[in-house]
Amino acid sequence: MEIVVLLLLLILGYVFGSWNERRHYRSIIAREAALMHLPAVSSRIAPARPAQQVLVCGSVAVSVDYFKRFLSGLHMFFGGGLTAYESLLDRARREAILRMKAEADKLGAELILNVKYETASISKGEGDSVGTVEVLAYGTALLPADASRRV
Repeated sequence: MEIVVLLLLLILGYVFGSWNERRHYRSIIAREAALMHLPAVSSRIAPARPAQQVLVCGSVAVSVDYFKRFLSGLHMFFGGGLTAYESLLDRARREAILRMKAEADKLGAELILNVKYETASISKGEGDSVGTVEVLAYGTALLPADASRRV
């Protein structure tokens, strides 16, 4: 009976996890296209024109599904890269950047400088495996000098 429950959980985790991941990636791609006009760069050098600077950030917490947790356990047992977590971290980073860009866009920013990431595991699964990760993206939004009334 326990094997049947395990197999059922693995199948459900795979089906719903894959479906949810594909849906999230479609959403990310659409919003990235909509916010393409707002560059976010790691450079700390601001353009020479006058601009107001405002700190903007975006944060997201993403949980790994049961199937990926199972696969990563196998990878840790046999060795090798944890590819199951790569898409989790990719989605989390891209979502955090999109949320930061959306905040800057609402303020009327033209550019986001000095973009940084912070990543943390905020819950542990069994055996100290990763359960949920949080990614915080932050940077300095440059608003046109005449946009100071919006902030």
